[in-house]
Amino acid sequence: MTATPVWTDLVKDVRDYPEPGVLFKDITPLLGDHAAFTQAIDALAAAGRDDAGNVVVDKVVGMEARGFILAAPVALALGVGFAPVRKAGKLPRACHAVSYSLEYGEATLELHADALAPGDRVLLIDDVLATGGTIAATKELIDRCGGISHAVAVLIELTFLPGREAVGDTPLLSMLRV
Repeated sequence: MTATPVWTDLVKDVRDYPEPGVLFKDITPLLGDHAAFTQAIDALAAAGRDDAGNVVVDKVVGMEARGFILAAPVALALGVGFAPVRKAGKLPRACHAVSYSLEYGEATLELHADALAPGDRVLLIDDVLATGGTIAATKELIDRCGGISHAVAVLIELTFLPGREAVGDTPLLSMLRV
């Protein structure tokens, strides 16, 4: 049996945020602890390596907003580039856009049309996998750029929601399943 990573104790539950009935997973205490943050980033980066430790992705994509915080250091750890997936209207050049539903509303995500080269193998990083709408939309954006969704890595998977279904056959690494 493997010991639970130390960083999991630093994820705090906030009830009724951002609206009544939602249990928000606050990762800011984790981000404030250097050792725990490093451990979490190293664990997420493992999804971009093969069994021998070789990097097998060309880019890391992170979704706004907390996915940015995790994806950028994962890209640095892997020695590859980072591409942000942003909310509509936040990127200054030509973009691909996908609208989707999330657990408490709707949103549109965008990715610069030239963020990925055709054939780029992409590691998708986010903080929480809930309904899977963000992941599914991001995978569609990667497809539109000609990239290949190599794997998805998340800190937290909410197993009581259908997010795993949206990931499809793309390998999924969940650091904490609740």
